[in-house]
Amino acid sequence: MNSGPFTHTTRPASVRRSGALAGTAALLLLAFGAAACGTADPKTAPAPAESATAAAPANGDTSAAGTGGTGGTPGAPPSGGSSTNTPSVRIGKLFYGPARNPVGENGNLRSWRPGESPVRLMELPHTAAILNVNVSPDGRRVAWSGEDAEDSGDLYIANVDGSNKQKMRSEVDPYCVTPAWSPDGRQLLFRVDLPGGGHGRFGLLDTRSEKRTVRWWRTEPSACHAVWSADGKTIAMTTDVGVTVDAGVVLYGTDGTKKRAIPGFSRDGWHSNDIASLSPDGSRIALLRMKLGEDDGNLARDLRANVVLDTRTGKQVSLPLGGRTLHQVYFQSDGSMVVRVEAGSGYAVLLVDGDGKKVSETAEPASLKDEQILAVVD
Repeated sequence: MNSGPFTHTTRPASVRRSGALAGTAALLLLAFGAAACGTADPKTAPAPAESATAAAPANGDTSAAGTGGTGGTPGAPPSGGSSTNTPSVRIGKLFYGPARNPVGENGNLRSWRPGESPVRLMELPHTAAILNVNVSPDGRRVAWSGEDAEDSGDLYIANVDGSNKQKMRSEVDPYCVTPAWSPDGRQLLFRVDLPGGGHGRFGLLDTRSEKRTVRWWRTEPSACHAVWSADGKTIAMTTDVGVTVDAGVVLYGTDGTKKRAIPGFSRDGWHSNDIASLSPDGSRIALLRMKLGEDDGNLARDLRANVVLDTRTGKQVSLPLGGRTLHQVYFQSDGSMVVRVEAGSGYAVLLVDGDGKKVSETAEPASLKDEQILAVVD
């Protein structure tokens, strides 16, 4: 499978254990640097955009404060390609971050909506930009852990343009449980990172309370990479199954109570270390599913997806890919999916409705080729 910019290093089987992450943080940064040799500097002016399916006018990022300005005529096809969005179902605003970067290089967030030009947003430290930054459901704020290797456990929030930056707390796990926004954009799910590499409690931080109150879970799941459903009722995480292999995917309530495990995962069969997106009602999930021995990414989060599953049966959901390689999938609040596929020398995003039918296809601007989608906001 051609993974494009999504080049990752092999993940040690023990990274989910309590003592491993702290000791491997430096190795992680080195691994990303090795994978990124020869990649573009995010500070360099982006190359002209080009359609993945047809020639197109030049297009670059529009730097802006806040969610920023856009280019082109409203409703017109983006200069990065054609769009066939219908009035009833549309692709929302997509947020991007670097898929890889040389070690030590900061990276910019970007936003793009089909029909408009990409907008360059705030700059983030290398580790945060690639491994743990998350965009709030309203597209206005971001949360991340760590300014550098010395304070990787400090949790910050800011507006997407970088303004109103606030340090929320310290000793937060920056790799396994990255800060995950609740659907209302008020709470952040996080896990305490104890001195010496151990992990502590899960907590829900109220980002709008003056005292920054935390509601602690009574349970401490051995789990990583939390993703919320848009109805606010379910949180999906990958879990430890067996002795040496991360395998399972489990759905939890917002208080940490286990609901059910998704069928089809086992120590010797399918496993998954990473979840990309959960449908609004928790009935479907997009994730990276691998067989034992296959490359399953690096020791932190991986936003690639190669399958969508029914969370009750574990069966694969068919997608209208047209024979192309699937790279990422994000559910929108109406149940539709934004599906990123390989298209020519770049990527295209498909809008797929809840019934699995393709509604539209839009070629991404070439300036986003080395980026990964972080979120889709209605």
